[in-house]
Amino acid sequence: IYPAGSNSILYNMETKVQKFIPVTEKCEGITCLAVAPNKRYAAIAERGEKPIASIYDLHTLRKRKSLSPAEAESKDFVCMAFSTDGKYIITQSGAPDWTMYYWTWEKTKLMASVKTANVPGERYGNLMGNVVYQVSFNPNDNTQLCVVGNGIFKLFRYSEGTLKLSLFQKFEAKNFLCHCWTADERVVIGTDDSRILICESNGELKAEIAFSTESPLRSCHSLISFNKGFVAGGAGGTVYVYEREDTAPAAATNSNKARDYSLQDESIKIVNMAISPSEDMLVCTSENNQIYNVLLGSADIKGDAAKLEVFSQPFHHGQITGMDTCIRKPLVATCSADKSVRVWNYMDSSSDLVKYFSEEAYSIAIHPSGLYILVGFSDKLRLMNLLIDDIRPFREFTIRGCRECRFSNGGQYFAAVHGNTIQIYSTWRFENLGNLKGHNGKVRSIHWAPDDTKIVTAGMDGAIYDWALKDMGSGSGAAGGGGGGGGIKREGESILKSCSYSCAVASPDGKSIYAVGSDKTLKEISDSQIIRELESDCVLNQVVLSHSGRMMFVGTATGTIRSMKFPLNNETGEFQEHHCHSGAITKLRVSYDDTHLFSSSEDGCVYVFKIADKEGRGLKKEREVVFADEVCGLFLRVAVLLGQEG
Repeated sequence: IYPAGSNSILYNMETKVQKFIPVTEKCEGITCLAVAPNKRYAAIAERGEKPIASIYDLHTLRKRKSLSPAEAESKDFVCMAFSTDGKYIITQSGAPDWTMYYWTWEKTKLMASVKTANVPGERYGNLMGNVVYQVSFNPNDNTQLCVVGNGIFKLFRYSEGTLKLSLFQKFEAKNFLCHCWTADERVVIGTDDSRILICESNGELKAEIAFSTESPLRSCHSLISFNKGFVAGGAGGTVYVYEREDTAPAAATNSNKARDYSLQDESIKIVNMAISPSEDMLVCTSENNQIYNVLLGSADIKGDAAKLEVFSQPFHHGQITGMDTCIRKPLVATCSADKSVRVWNYMDSSSDLVKYFSEEAYSIAIHPSGLYILVGFSDKLRLMNLLIDDIRPFREFTIRGCRECRFSNGGQYFAAVHGNTIQIYSTWRFENLGNLKGHNGKVRSIHWAPDDTKIVTAGMDGAIYDWALKDMGSGSGAAGGGGGGGGIKREGESILKSCSYSCAVASPDGKSIYAVGSDKTLKEISDSQIIRELESDCVLNQVVLSHSGRMMFVGTATGTIRSMKFPLNNETGEFQEHHCHSGAITKLRVSYDDTHLFSSSEDGCVYVFKIADKEGRGLKKEREVVFADEVCGLFLRVAVLLGQEG
């Protein structure tokens, strides 16, 4: 189970099926997760006006209880832990109060609470004593609790409705980042100066191990125990497995490093780990949002074999800046602030093609054939081939900082934004066929009509223009003034300087344009006049229509997607809202056969939804779409980039 946007994803490793646990309506984000030792229940903490921990049954995915302290000053819980029998849970709030709460969760009863940090401070602060990183139960004693943080190692004892401090650390205070309990009730603690401390349950220090001898020192960020010992992970992308020396008199305090596993990139930090119930597999997460796994039973392996492998598929680890889908293959292409371009196959939910570049990509478009992509970089716009195992540039265009580009539906043209101008090129001859001039601000949206005879553009200057593209091939190809080049004519316009538009689309018949922007309204424009405005309670970033023209979806700045009642016919705008992302929606696309909706966000997630007409109309095409399987590019697979609507 792992968080993705505004959902917690329950992933079945064998069937590769994802199930979704959505957040509550006013949630501002998921802050931490905890799973009961019996794997039956999960606690999901959400940030809000007050911190909330919701307990879910992982078999039915139903919410069992919600825990929220009545007088909390903090807005979130930073860590949680279940007791071994699963009957109790402790939740640790963040700044400014840093209070630990002890609950009997099935009765929604708060048993006790205690402040765990000395002074108010920000999470991950640098001052000693002001931040808590992890709390836990003694696995053999539900009344003993452990707390570690920056300069904090405390053991508490629950008795008669109170939590009493049973000891401070009896050794030098350090920045204690993590801890775990071993099977024989000892506490193992990891520090930011590359030390692992082993203590008795009374706080007495019994042993000290060097997590890493590399220079500079590597911090230990995650610890987890198993029957034979414990596993430590942290900076340097390395995981170390320690096993007890059973021949030693004090077996539990003497641990040998049995083996280690590492990532190919040593700059990545391991931040969390989990072991399967059978203790044969270790899964860990990194600070760049990736999930890795390794078989712990694969002992005594050396060299390249001792590498952590990507679990499921690699994910974006930065804001997704561009997304597009094609007609002839079930592919979605994305680019991100993490400097990567990825192609996903939404039919089998997998990712086969990832390529990193030296700089961030601002926009992306995929050719209808699925064989080529356009990617906008800071210096140039690049046309690339999609090969079996690579993305290879083969043509460059001198368009700097292109923030939006789109292929025509037939694939013979593409449009790219160059500052305030939209440039039209021939895909096959690479010629500039014309320039669309008129915007006084940056252009944020390009939409091609189904027959490629028109383009709708929208910009931050509050202007929406409707361009007719006729006989472009007969034009000189040179840029023209005002209306553009050969055969290009501006047919309609709507200017509202008080609104900075982010997206505009036209209906399949071209009679209406729908636009969203900074003024929190959805506008319908016909014959250059705004004929309908539907107000919203938040900024709307994206709008998309199905190819049939019977479904409309709108993306918001809060990360939700609204399925609008369409056609729009009143002043309020009826819709169903779906919580999926934890950041603003950056792109929305619908598959050519109108069966899937794709959304990308600033949170680095891509969601895949199955969609259908509410009345059950089949959205039948004249011909069923049959995907091509040519391999000039790749028959890529990808996709859960993060989710399908469950």
